[in-house]
Amino acid sequence: MNSELTMPTKISFKSNRVMVNGEVVRTAIFGRFMVAEVQSELTEKYYLIFYKNALIYGDQIEKVQKGSFIDKVLNEGIALDQKHPLLPVLIPATALTIPAKNKLFNHLQRHYSLLEIPCIAAALDSFFPPEQLTKFIENIFFDYRRNGSFSKAYQSIRLLSDLSPSLEKLSDLLHSREYSSYSNFYTTSSLPAIQKKDPLFAEFQCFMKRKTNEHFHMLEKILKKEERYAEWLLVWMDDKGNLTSESVKSQTELALKYIPLENWILVLSYAEINPYKWVPEARTFIEGLMKDGQYEKAALYLFPFIEDLPKEFHLFLNEIWKQVDAGFVTSHLDEFLLLHQKVAQVHDPRQSEQRILQLTAKLMEGHDLKVVCEKLRPIQKNFPHSITIRKINEMAALTENPDRMMELGQFYADFNQYDQAIECFYWEMELKPADPGPVRQLCKMYQQKGMVNEASAYQQIYTQLRSDQETG
Repeated sequence: MNSELTMPTKISFKSNRVMVNGEVVRTAIFGRFMVAEVQSELTEKYYLIFYKNALIYGDQIEKVQKGSFIDKVLNEGIALDQKHPLLPVLIPATALTIPAKNKLFNHLQRHYSLLEIPCIAAALDSFFPPEQLTKFIENIFFDYRRNGSFSKAYQSIRLLSDLSPSLEKLSDLLHSREYSSYSNFYTTSSLPAIQKKDPLFAEFQCFMKRKTNEHFHMLEKILKKEERYAEWLLVWMDDKGNLTSESVKSQTELALKYIPLENWILVLSYAEINPYKWVPEARTFIEGLMKDGQYEKAALYLFPFIEDLPKEFHLFLNEIWKQVDAGFVTSHLDEFLLLHQKVAQVHDPRQSEQRILQLTAKLMEGHDLKVVCEKLRPIQKNFPHSITIRKINEMAALTENPDRMMELGQFYADFNQYDQAIECFYWEMELKPADPGPVRQLCKMYQQKGMVNEASAYQQIYTQLRSDQETG
């Protein structure tokens, strides 16, 4: 996907009564959680924890500890870099407020069920000492137990060792014989039965085992039922085995209900799914850009799949080649080299030659002649009679012949490569100090570069040499 079509995802939040503005550097989802790494305008690094799209907590962290919940999510979750086109859908656009640390547990008890709170608390192991989290979770566990709710007591901490290894010792509470029947339920029951009994545990299991068919389809049902469509699309794209034409069509119908077509094309491109093969609306979108004269934007959308575009898109490529300016062509050389291979413009040889000249001149700014020849070789197949390519091939041959530096310098001058031309003419002048020809060319090159003093100096030398020739 072309990074020119995406913008950084901004985020604002209040932390300790101070408003922080920053950019999301990377994000990862893991079950009901999302972790966002944010770099503030002051280059501070924050980590924010979200649960079902709601901000739970966050703070500055210099280095993520290995084995922490954040580390687990970033390494085992579905990761998104800062250019991912779904980030703006996942990250809230409105300013957020990080709850006060000393009031956070009270905040959790007001907004979440007692079965969810231990799971959420386990995600905070980078911000609170394990002892504090353990005590808080144990209070919920023993409260259930005192009330005779052994099943819920078991549920409240069954998942914790999978989320935070630092809280693994809490699992020791479940080793008592009185919980064996509940343990057997999780190991012997079907996934639908577990989901009905313990939807929180089932969802995390489905996420962690999403590569299997049963867990994948169960997770799909859960996320769609809760309208967590962005998360579902990330799960779908995470497994390339799901990316059939029918599947792409189905997910496109879903995505276009809440994502603009332009963004959905970017999402598919990011996942290396060719939208121009499987999404008919993509062609309509490109046609619209072309009609509006947005040829460069259309090109940026097509570039990632330029080697795999349906034939009907070749007309678009031809029109883009005609309409975009030289600066855009030269700033996207590799793509236009590929474009040349796909589209032969035999109907307008003059325009083709002009574009080849532009490409060649830009290539010469950053590569030696041998590399330029190699890069132009695919184009030469489509344009075997190109004057520009013929010149380049001749130049490459001349570099091995020090007696023909004058010719090589003239070629460089034809391509406006004045510094290289000056080197050739200077070499020739050194070899033939009485010859006014190379001196005259040096004068011209410095004139082209706008270096008046140097041009004037060589003009005087040229005049003197001509005078010497005339007087014998």
